[in-house]
Amino acid sequence: MTLLRLDGVHASYGEAQVLHDISISVARGERVAILGRNGVGKTTVVNACLGIARLRKGTIAFAGQTASAIRHFTAARAGIAVVPQGRRIVPGLTVRENLLLGAAVGRSGRWSFETVCELFPILRERADTPGTAMSGGQQQMLAIGRALMANPDLLVLDEPSEGLAPVIVDELGETLVGLAAGETSILLIEQNFSLVHRVAERYYVMSKGAVVEEGRLEGLSRESLKKHVAV
Repeated sequence: MTLLRLDGVHASYGEAQVLHDISISVARGERVAILGRNGVGKTTVVNACLGIARLRKGTIAFAGQTASAIRHFTAARAGIAVVPQGRRIVPGLTVRENLLLGAAVGRSGRWSFETVCELFPILRERADTPGTAMSGGQQQMLAIGRALMANPDLLVLDEPSEGLAPVIVDELGETLVGLAAGETSILLIEQNFSLVHRVAERYYVMSKGAVVEEGRLEGLSRESLKKHVAV
């Protein structure tokens, strides 16, 4: 069953059009990646779904409702949780307080402070530590945990490997595959071929605001994926 679908989407910021005839879908429990160089419009795909970028043409639907009913400040309540590029841990709040922000939308589900800490034990150990005092990898765990606390149907991650050591990226990949097995859909916006190859089932490649390649990851080598992205 399709959870998120964009059909023929054109989107802009003001008069500057960024997306050109984009069609992308994510099924329930599926792991999908959007790849491409910086500035090609990957994040704008998400911003169009959240009403941050203006939809000029085409349709966007999430969980059976048109995206016109969803805005960035209501997305978590609708079932979309975003782990933004740069993590955006709230300064001045502890790890526990940052996590509880995610639960403020009041959606029920499997994720709570306890279950998130089972997934990322370091968050329980550092629960009373300022969130911004942790390492980059720990902050990424906190950002993902905060998003999970909203019990989303779709988890969107924007460049989650940025600034992380390879061993942490490998651990992140295992975590994301496990989340999808628990029926949380994943939309991964990423340039790290290793993480995409490990996590995604399908991929879309973007260039200059358009999808120029798409396919399944099954049977596709990391080297072939790099060639697909080198557009």
